[in-house]
Amino acid sequence: MSSHEKSIIIIGAGFAGLAAGIYGRLNGYRTRVFEMHSLPGGLCTAWKRKGYTFDACIHWLVGSDPKSNYNYIWQETGIAKGREFVYSDEYWRTEGSDGRAVIFNTDINKLEKHLLEFSPADREPVMDFINGIRMFSKFDFPSDREPFFTRLRKQVRTLFAFMKYGKEFKRWSDITGEQFCSRFSDPLLRQAFSEIWVPEFSMVFLFFAFAYINQRNAGYPVGGSMPMSQALEERYMELGGELYYNKKVARIITSGGKATGIRLVDGTEVHADRVISAADGHATLFDMLDGKYLDAATREPYEKWPMFHALLFVSLGVNRKFDEIPTSVSGLTFPLKEPVMIGDKIRDRLPVHIYNYDPTMAPEGKTAITVMLDSDIEYWKKLSEDRNVYLQKKEETAALIVSLLEQRFPGITDQVEVTDVATPLTFERYTGNWKGSFEGWLITPQNAYTLMKPMPQTLPGLKNFYMCGQWVEPGGGLPTSIMSARRLMKQICREDGTRFNTH
Repeated sequence: MSSHEKSIIIIGAGFAGLAAGIYGRLNGYRTRVFEMHSLPGGLCTAWKRKGYTFDACIHWLVGSDPKSNYNYIWQETGIAKGREFVYSDEYWRTEGSDGRAVIFNTDINKLEKHLLEFSPADREPVMDFINGIRMFSKFDFPSDREPFFTRLRKQVRTLFAFMKYGKEFKRWSDITGEQFCSRFSDPLLRQAFSEIWVPEFSMVFLFFAFAYINQRNAGYPVGGSMPMSQALEERYMELGGELYYNKKVARIITSGGKATGIRLVDGTEVHADRVISAADGHATLFDMLDGKYLDAATREPYEKWPMFHALLFVSLGVNRKFDEIPTSVSGLTFPLKEPVMIGDKIRDRLPVHIYNYDPTMAPEGKTAITVMLDSDIEYWKKLSEDRNVYLQKKEETAALIVSLLEQRFPGITDQVEVTDVATPLTFERYTGNWKGSFEGWLITPQNAYTLMKPMPQTLPGLKNFYMCGQWVEPGGGLPTSIMSARRLMKQICREDGTRFNTH
């Protein structure tokens, strides 16, 4: 039987699911994608309120440089087509109550100069950080799209880089952001380093991110998340893929140790030669498959690995341009006059992401801004037992955020035209993500090895079933989701003895 006669069911129309569909169609498979929501993209999403667009995902896109070794995945999946990118001079700004501010410049030389001038006493950890970024900039991983000799040269260079910096790579893999920031003596600098990344994250990932941003290979795509998700959908449909929205999968059907299809919540059964889940990992393994195909290695992440924190996501549409605020990749944070309970936690600082660099997010002369705070989904689940109480808390939270923003941006209270609050429960309801986590597993010293040796995409004892996406790719993110799907389709082509095509 040729691959042209084989069919694949894909659960989930996020980046991984649609990419799996695209690469499946490019290799002659019949692909059918079933999505529980009414829109493509999964967590790479946005929504509109009274002319404003509130974006829940993209801050930067690794591989934005057409000459980079990651850009090919955006070309293959249709995302690069017509995409315009913005490159800000700042990544993040941490403001202090004393008028000082730590500015994380995207240019590494400016970053080095600023941090050394800011706190000469912290020269040792500052230079450790800067040298770490420079070291990780030397890793130039090859792609299978490049000519053989180009790929070979990159493989040799990368090998020599690992030989030269292997010990340093391992050292940084074992250090978390929380451990590293404790080395700074200046309290504001210590605060700044605790804010720029998830504290439990391995420093390795932070270095790669800053390396890409410094190389101007991680730009912000104008229009944000939804145009990219729609581009994926368009590419998939152009290739003849089948896509079904508002179709939630309840069960993965198995027979004789093989996956043979799916059963939807309405009882409809659909069968295929293979089944791929690009949906939530916990729901896939423990609900759709009843936990029947789990060994110790497959269970370990769900029992031991930390996840990205769930988010309380407050969005505001403001009749103000914010021209006085420098554009930034991820925004700024400022101290509150006194600690305040927001949601389930007491906060003494407030992070703000101001979209004053993307005019498509708001009507002319106005700006969309967001406040993202980590929050426990169980708190919101408890509130949701009484829907009126839950909705009232969301309204109170929006009003509280506006009043706190007034401390930093006087006059903003009268300029706010619309507010919107998404809780961890919102993320779980619309995407199915376990505990409302927005990117799956954190890269920690415990699992940093997966950067070199990826997690398996199959399950013991179950043939013709596969997984792709953030639950088999620690660190999450859009590039890893696409790469996960691409890697999986290469494996399926190998199983069928066919050449993997990307055209």
